[in-house]
Amino acid sequence: MEFLHLNLLSCLLLLCIHTLCVSSHLFSPVDNHLIDCGSVAATTIDNRQFVGDLSGKKTPLSSSAGTISLRNENPLPGLAAIYHTARIFRSPSNYVFPIRDKGTHMVRLHFHVFNSPELHLADAQFHVLVNGYVVLSNFSRVHAENPRIIEYFIWDDAEKLVIMFVPTHNSKFAFVNAIEVISAPKDLVPDTAQYVSSNNIENFDGLSKQALEVVYRVNVGGPKVTPFNDSLWRTWIPDDEFFKSKSESEKLFFGGRIKYQVGGASREVGPDNMYNSARLIRSRNDSVPKVNMTWEFPVIGGYKYLVRMHFCDIASISLGLLYFNVYVNGYLAYADLDLTYITGSLASPFYADFVVDADRLGTLNVMVGPSNKSIPYVIDGILNGVEVMKLNNSYNSLDGEVCAGLVLKSWSRGNMGLFLTLVAAVCIVLSISIVIRRRMIGSRESFQWSRLPVDVSGNHVKISSFHSEGK
Repeated sequence: MEFLHLNLLSCLLLLCIHTLCVSSHLFSPVDNHLIDCGSVAATTIDNRQFVGDLSGKKTPLSSSAGTISLRNENPLPGLAAIYHTARIFRSPSNYVFPIRDKGTHMVRLHFHVFNSPELHLADAQFHVLVNGYVVLSNFSRVHAENPRIIEYFIWDDAEKLVIMFVPTHNSKFAFVNAIEVISAPKDLVPDTAQYVSSNNIENFDGLSKQALEVVYRVNVGGPKVTPFNDSLWRTWIPDDEFFKSKSESEKLFFGGRIKYQVGGASREVGPDNMYNSARLIRSRNDSVPKVNMTWEFPVIGGYKYLVRMHFCDIASISLGLLYFNVYVNGYLAYADLDLTYITGSLASPFYADFVVDADRLGTLNVMVGPSNKSIPYVIDGILNGVEVMKLNNSYNSLDGEVCAGLVLKSWSRGNMGLFLTLVAAVCIVLSISIVIRRRMIGSRESFQWSRLPVDVSGNHVKISSFHSEGK
């Protein structure tokens, strides 16, 4: 019995040591602002505490004037508590977040509509500016069924990050349910990627200083990865709706350990649950299949996009057996890719960044297929994950050809129009008052100084004079 107790204690000790080791490697951001908008109390989700912007603590809401908070009295079952409240803005309003860690920051905006006696949130239409970038313009695409989370990467080398909500004059109010501002790991957004076009492949510099919107984050061949299973609290969706090559490919799940290496992809770049699944092309005879795996993503034209492709050889039985080509928008982006030559190990993750222009049809595609070096009877193509991020355009906008200055001027013009309307109304009222007053005064003067009839008696004259003097 004593032996069993010792074994049990040993197992518990090893489990505690393992837990401490894993915890020591968890990402701990320097800036970690989590705000539950419109709430008085703090809310805990996925082991993270969102602070209510009405909690009495110092919150980043610069002013509560012109804003109100709403509570959903009938939330949907299972709906996270941060979507039970919302902050409403009747005029341009700011959240100002203090920044200690200069560099790229993740900004997540949470939206979920609900009805209340005061307002129907589905009627809202507004703009959102982050550090002078227009991230949302005339935004109104929010559905009642599921919350919408929009994520951005914003470079910040100042001591504050400012998020502004500007209502349009159609709806006259804006709203938000929750906000996250988190300093990103230094290796998450590099400064240089490969720009792929019809001409050639060249360096695209200054990437980290761009504003980026996460459009797609896809776990290829695997299930949905929730924020609870991601060190940066991201969501990775399955690739089924984007995958167009139904034949000559298969899904693979890996039960071993993903071998992250210093200088390579980290857990913050991609979690284990993304790298341990994949789609692959397998050669089953003495010939290499002449097929490509293709994924298509609907996008908006007129922007450049950062395409990050994640690879991890979890399928080969030995080093040096897997060679394949990588294509982005039909252009060869990487020829004869040999993962084990780059990483020196199986099950070790690698990612490649490409910048491309969206085509006129509004689609962006990536492909993986065998190369001239591919070998029969082995794996001839693999992909574990894809991320697609939109880069800001020349207007410093991620949503249309409008800059922050025009957004603010449009609000000013609208308010000036309202102001002029009110001034005109006041002038009209004053004018009418003056006319009425003049007529009243004129009638009094006419009554007081009119000539009396010659046949009026003296008594009547005295009474009339008395009233006239009293006035």
